[in-house]
Amino acid sequence: MEDLGYTVFSQVLNAKDFGLPQNRERIYIIGFLGKTTFSFPKPLGKETRLGDILEEKIDSKYTISDKLWAGHQRRKKMHEEKGNGFGYSMFNKNSKYTSTISARYYKDGSEILIDQGKNNPRKLTPREAARLQGFPDSFQISVSDCQAYKQFGNSVAVPVITALAKEIEKSLKNMKDIDNSEIKSVDVNKIKKDSIAKVLKSNKDYKLSTSISL
Repeated sequence: MEDLGYTVFSQVLNAKDFGLPQNRERIYIIGFLGKTTFSFPKPLGKETRLGDILEEKIDSKYTISDKLWAGHQRRKKMHEEKGNGFGYSMFNKNSKYTSTISARYYKDGSEILIDQGKNNPRKLTPREAARLQGFPDSFQISVSDCQAYKQFGNSVAVPVITALAKEIEKSLKNMKDIDNSEIKSVDVNKIKKDSIAKVLKSNKDYKLSTSISL
């Protein structure tokens, strides 16, 4: 990108540093076509609490079944015996933050289960999933629960993007035009071929079953 005249900046930011009760690290890459400076937003230093985004009245359909709960416990025990940390994660209203919600959350909710005391734990509701990503309650959820979980699991954290946008605006005001002579000619087809060659070279046992056309 720099060869094409872009000024590029990158950094890992975590949603929990921007007011959301979710441990969600993502790398953000910002590119400007021209010369400018850019500073990534700083953590807010704000305490987070899961209970702040949980709903009060929960439909019983979000409580996981006995069969699913037994399966979660069995798999967690199996992984613990193997010495790894895989398995479900449980949180309550006093938890500072949850683990990362993903697009697969609709399957069994294992990465974020909400403790319900003596009852089986439950999944987040779609509205809670939306709040976990920073969407306001005015945001209309017009799809099924399954699709909502997929969409929110794939989403970026809204407060992080908002903070980035403010910094981008500052940088755009200080943009300097670039000299076209500084932009190098890039052979896209050569980049494709070189990339494929590196993949094939790194795996000598790889057998190309179909021809690759560029």
